[in-house]
Amino acid sequence: MKIAVTGASGLIGRTLVPRLQADGHEVLRLVRRTPRAAEEHRWAPEHRRIDPALLADVDAVVHLAGEPIRPRPWTEGYRQRLLASRVDGTTTISEALAAAAADDLGRRRVLVSGSGIDYYPDLGDRQVTEDDGPGDSFLARLCVRWEAATAPAAEAGVRVVNLRTGLVLGPGAPLVRILGLVFRLGLGGRVGSGQQYWPWISLTDEVEAIVHLLGSEVSGPVNLTAPNPVTNAEFTRTLGQVLHRPTPLPVPGFALSLALGEFARSSILGGRRAVPRKLLDSGFTFAHPDLDGALRAALSRR
Repeated sequence: MKIAVTGASGLIGRTLVPRLQADGHEVLRLVRRTPRAAEEHRWAPEHRRIDPALLADVDAVVHLAGEPIRPRPWTEGYRQRLLASRVDGTTTISEALAAAAADDLGRRRVLVSGSGIDYYPDLGDRQVTEDDGPGDSFLARLCVRWEAATAPAAEAGVRVVNLRTGLVLGPGAPLVRILGLVFRLGLGGRVGSGQQYWPWISLTDEVEAIVHLLGSEVSGPVNLTAPNPVTNAEFTRTLGQVLHRPTPLPVPGFALSLALGEFARSSILGGRRAVPRKLLDSGFTFAHPDLDGALRAALSRR
């Protein structure tokens, strides 16, 4: 297959590109800067510009680009950057794929496009599947618009998959770096009540799931989360065991809310007991179905 990838320099993209190349696929990396290699090609998502020829003969696009969601107060300007980077980029890719499909009706194409598990509301202990509707938080509304931006491709007959990804655990992942440091210093503990569910997935399974979805017939939203979600208290306890550190210091929820505002309330103090129903139904097998193994792999020193 000939596959174009956006966000190839990010955590997932850096692992995905060589994985696809190892399988013999031809990979084009779409970048916003000046290209530095033959397989790199420039696009300008902020201006909704891309050379139509770039996607004319591709079989698939894996679209992972977007402004990183950081643990910081969300100013109005930052919210707009988060939204625009996702909607503009996805619209650009989707419309270009739709045009390519119109010119070449014989080629079966697929768009695998990023989204987030924050699409859903916090439903407490209730399991969340792809059939559940969206929440009303800022991140939920962002995900709704992000996924809606793939409509031009879907309407043109392109198979579209929306990756509702959970917390990715892998070497170099921001969550792993931050929590690893805090816990190694003996300062770790549950956050807030600790009863909120943290839907997670190992970096290995994230990448292998994308590869699997490229070759399957699955379409629509897919939860990219491990089959065994855990509460924050369970996550904390397991991380402490892996690092052989105590976890005595709970972090008050009100303090995080004051410091980080809606980011804390939605992504840290809130939770979703999301399960990967469609992924499992399609025959995917997880390398790291349980948190202990995923954390050990993520924290291994390479």
